[in-house]
Amino acid sequence: MTSDSPFPYRLQRLSDFSGQIPPSLGNLNQLQWLDLAFNNFLCELPASIGTLSSLERLDVFCCDFSGQIPPSLGPIPALSMKIRHYLISKNNLTGEIPSWICNLSSLYVLDLSDNNLSGEPLQCLGNFSGGLSVLSLQGKNFFGTTPDTFMNGSDLRMVDLSHNLLQGKIPKSLANCAVLEISDLRNNQINDTFPIWLGSLLELNILVLIQQLPCMGKLPSKYFQCWNAMKFANSSQLRYMENFLSSYFSFDFYRYFPQNDYSITMSNKGQMMTHDKIPDILKGIILSSNRFDGEIPTSIANLKGLQVISLASNNLQGHIPPCLGSLTNLESLDLSKNRLTFLEFFNATHNNLTGPIPQANQFPAFGYSSSNGNSRLCGKPLPKESENSEPPVNEAHIEGSEALFSGASDWKIVLTGYTGRIVVGLVFGFNFSTCIVRWFPKKLGMQLKTRKRIKRHRN
Repeated sequence: MTSDSPFPYRLQRLSDFSGQIPPSLGNLNQLQWLDLAFNNFLCELPASIGTLSSLERLDVFCCDFSGQIPPSLGPIPALSMKIRHYLISKNNLTGEIPSWICNLSSLYVLDLSDNNLSGEPLQCLGNFSGGLSVLSLQGKNFFGTTPDTFMNGSDLRMVDLSHNLLQGKIPKSLANCAVLEISDLRNNQINDTFPIWLGSLLELNILVLIQQLPCMGKLPSKYFQCWNAMKFANSSQLRYMENFLSSYFSFDFYRYFPQNDYSITMSNKGQMMTHDKIPDILKGIILSSNRFDGEIPTSIANLKGLQVISLASNNLQGHIPPCLGSLTNLESLDLSKNRLTFLEFFNATHNNLTGPIPQANQFPAFGYSSSNGNSRLCGKPLPKESENSEPPVNEAHIEGSEALFSGASDWKIVLTGYTGRIVVGLVFGFNFSTCIVRWFPKKLGMQLKTRKRIKRHRN
C-alpha cells in the first residue's frame, strides 16, 4: 500500500484475520474509518495506525491485541482534531491510560473497557470540551478516585466505571451532565451516601449502584418523582437509544454487534444476566446489595416506564406496595433477600408446574383455587398427595416444562424471602423454567398476558 493507492474512505467488515497488521496500513492517509472488530491478531496494536491523519473512527473491539497503547496513537495534530470514536475494548492491553488521550478534543465515544489497563483514571476524562457522549472504563484494575471534572453543559449520556477499585465519593460533577441516561458505578470501593444531586438528572434511564453505599437509610422517595425519563415508555422512546448508538457504530454494526455494543449486567428475571441490547432494558433502577431500610416508597409507581427494578439484598421491610401493579411496562422485579413480610394473594393456576407444593410459611394459608389447573402438582391444598414421603423444601422449588420455556414470556418477577419469611417468586405468562413458586398478585392490578418479542430485521 502507498499513499497514492486508490482506496475507500472506510475499511470495515474486515473479519477472520489473524497474524500481524502490515505497517503499510499507515500509508492510507485518506482513511476515515478503520473497523477491525472480531479478529484474532494476537499481536501488539500497530503503531502505524497513529499516522492515519484523516482517521475519525477506530474500532478494534475484541481483536486479541496485547501490549501497551502505542504512544504514536496519540495527538499528532491532524488525528487529535478529527478522531471521534476510539473503541479498543475487549483486548489484552496493559499499562496506564496514556496522558495524550486528554488532547483528543473531538472525542464522542471513548471505550477502553475490558482490558488489563490499570492506574488512576485521568481527571481530564470528564473534560472533553462537552462533546464526549460515551465513557466506558469498565474493568478491574483502575484505582484511586473517580474523575470529578465533568463540565456544565456536558453531552455525556453514558458513563460506565464499574468493576474497578475506585474509592472516595460518587463524583458530584456528574450533576452537570444534564442529559446523562445511563450511570453504572457498581462494584467499586466507593463509600458514599445516596447523592442528593441524582434527583437533578431528569433524563436518567438506567441507574446502577450495586455494593456501593454501605449505610443508606431510606430509599430516595423524592427522586422517584423527578426522573422524568423513567415516567414514560412508548415506541419512539424505546427506539431512541438504539438510534443514538447507531450514530457511533458503522451502518452495519449489527453484523458485529447483533445485540448492540454496550452491555450491562444486572439481576434480571431472577438471575444475573448480561443484557447486550439496551433498548430491551432501557429504563431501570438497580440498587441491590446496599443497606436501604424502611418500606418501598409508593412514589416509585410514578416511574411508569420502568422495565427493571432490583432492590435485592437490602434491609427493606413492610408490605409489597399495591401501587407496583400500575407499572405496566415492568419486566423484572427483584426484591430478594430483604425483610418483606406480607403476601396477600397467591395465584399459580393453569400452568404446567410440577412437584410438591411447599408447606412452609404462608403457603398453607392459600386455598385450592390458588394452584389448581396444574396436573403435575401435588400436596396440600390439592387433593393429589405428594408422590414421596420426603417433606417439600422450604425454598419452594417447583419445576416447569422446558419445552414451554422455549417461548418464555417477557414478564418474569422473582421475590425470594429472607430469614425464614416469605419465600416466593413470580413469573407472568404461561411459560416456566425451573423456578421457585410463581405467584400473581391479582389485587395489585397486574394483567396476566404473554408478550412475544418481535425480532427486528436488520438491513
